[in-house]
Amino acid sequence: MKKLFSTLFILFVLLTTVLSEAEAQRFNRRNLYNSVGISLNAMNYFGDITPESDFTSLRLNSTRPSVAVNFTHKFTPRIYGRAALSWGRITGDDSKSASPTESENEPRYKRNLSFRNDIKELNLVGIIDLFENRRSYLRRPDFTPYAFAGVAVFHHNPKAYYDGGAAGVPTGWYELQPLGTEGQYASGAGYPEPYKKVQFAIPFGLGVKYKLARSWDVAFEVTWRKTFTDYLDDVSTTYADKNDLLAMGGDNGRRAAVLSDRSAETGRYSTVTDANGLSRVEGYGRKGDQRGDASDDDWYITTGFTLNYILSPIGRGPKFR
Repeated sequence: MKKLFSTLFILFVLLTTVLSEAEAQRFNRRNLYNSVGISLNAMNYFGDITPESDFTSLRLNSTRPSVAVNFTHKFTPRIYGRAALSWGRITGDDSKSASPTESENEPRYKRNLSFRNDIKELNLVGIIDLFENRRSYLRRPDFTPYAFAGVAVFHHNPKAYYDGGAAGVPTGWYELQPLGTEGQYASGAGYPEPYKKVQFAIPFGLGVKYKLARSWDVAFEVTWRKTFTDYLDDVSTTYADKNDLLAMGGDNGRRAAVLSDRSAETGRYSTVTDANGLSRVEGYGRKGDQRGDASDDDWYITTGFTLNYILSPIGRGPKFR
């Protein structure tokens, strides 16, 4: 899967470059124009806290909103460049995405992890129209499918909600990255390094735009983001030893130990309580027990509509000598 998308992305970039250079020589530069737009999208993610970690696994109760603004410049009859700034939220909850009545998903229900993550992204993409327009924007096609790909940098910050209890952690939302729930800040061998909140991604997708009026287009797009982190949901490898987490000391040590393992909170299964007063379901919560799947990085996807306004080109007067 990784090799396939990498190959497709390289081919897309090469094709864009070749077409851009060939067509730019024959394109009347007076027909170039810019546009600005605003997008409203539905946002989902694919990772460890979904029913299945693949693109066929999607539940509406995990869908959240995303908004974006963009600036687009036309380079050739087919080629555009676009810069966009967006904000969106992804979320996942084992207790909602998995059901104890679904035998294949019961382990996720027992694990009982959840998160939300607000993602702020800046991306640059190249766009290829299926139908070219060598004339002015006023004579553009009414209906144009297109494909796009590019690069993005984003900031993310996974959080979990804890509703309090006897564990000594107050009710509220907690940032998970500073806690190191998989032992990132604990002493001991075998723990992963802390993950970064700023990451890179490869956005790519398909869209179709429709000419609404003289200067207005509406577009429908689906955009996938291939990321290079497995921690959008703060879940990737195995459980840390809770004694190691508690040994970090202070509030963070206790919070890391409690939020690393939520299996006992369902109240549906028999639990085991350790010497620190922390309970767990058998098979979960001990060092080395599987918490996530580190073999695949996380993805996120947006699906929605964009309203674009075309900025009328400024005509150039004749040159006098």
